[in-house]
Amino acid sequence: MESDAGEVVSNKQVIFKDYVPGVLKESDMYITTSTITLKVPEDCTNGVLVKNLYLSCDPYMRNRMRNFQGSYISPLKPGSPVSGRGVAKVLDSRHPDYKKGDCIWGMTGWEEYSLITATETLFKIHDKDVPLSYYTGILGMPGLTAYAGFYEICSPKKGEFVFISAASGAVGQLVGQFAKLLGCYVVGSAGSKDKVDLLKNKFGFDDAFNYKEELDLDAALKRYFLDGIDIYFENVGGKMLDAVLLNMRVHGRICVCGMVSQYNLEQPEGVHNLMHLVPKRIHMEGFLVYDFFYLFPKYLDMVLPYIKQGKIVYVEDIAEGLEGTPAALTGLFASRNIGKQVVAVSRE
Repeated sequence: MESDAGEVVSNKQVIFKDYVPGVLKESDMYITTSTITLKVPEDCTNGVLVKNLYLSCDPYMRNRMRNFQGSYISPLKPGSPVSGRGVAKVLDSRHPDYKKGDCIWGMTGWEEYSLITATETLFKIHDKDVPLSYYTGILGMPGLTAYAGFYEICSPKKGEFVFISAASGAVGQLVGQFAKLLGCYVVGSAGSKDKVDLLKNKFGFDDAFNYKEELDLDAALKRYFLDGIDIYFENVGGKMLDAVLLNMRVHGRICVCGMVSQYNLEQPEGVHNLMHLVPKRIHMEGFLVYDFFYLFPKYLDMVLPYIKQGKIVYVEDIAEGLEGTPAALTGLFASRNIGKQVVAVSRE
């Protein structure tokens, strides 16, 4: 059906049911189909109508499924489509910076088509010589997160000892490669033999271990870091953080990117070894990637040549079809994904 007001088409959507206090399940989301007009309404100044191509599944999204206030990002709205970052193609625009046919990445809906009004979250894609899906990962938020966290928060130096938890994920795999390019000694932890092999053989880590096979994480870290850890890139929290605190060197840096082990817990685990921050003068800092968006052009200038020269590689775990998004998201917390978890809605 088409008129001057635009073509009306069916629009498959992933709907968020209600706030989730404990473990996130696929049944906390459901698929439905509505309709959408493929034209930006006249009263929607600066709006953009897009066809979604790739959707990003990220651990932080779990926290948006709780009812909270006063955080850096708002909770999802029960009964509405899940929202997150993705790559999309512009079909219609009332925004001066975007025109039909442009590709963008930024905040969009978990649906086939989205009307985006918060256009300040969007970035235009200029370089298409790499897979478009990369803009959900290495060329999007996770990439900039790795870059800002490592270079801006950790203040790394050549020869330092670097440990990364959840090291095969969207952010960790990049931090490890950045550290190796700088000349650091790098060890990562992951949750399966395949992921450990990936860290050592694909990403070039000096060593790696499966934390699920270690009864004593402190002993494991002492095995790989005889002289201690200078930099810990924190993605996990809980018992791993406690063990790392026992193994940090004087003036070490801990960059707190996330704590994925805690997101499904109704009562977060405590940390017992924080006193080590004092005698070792450890700097431990959390950060949000939003504070570093101004560095995105500089980051692209650095990373695009590395990708094209094969000096940095990136592994994605791509699920096909919008129907696969609930399983893809919940799989993050069961370590089912290998690499950056993406959902391909359309490969146009």
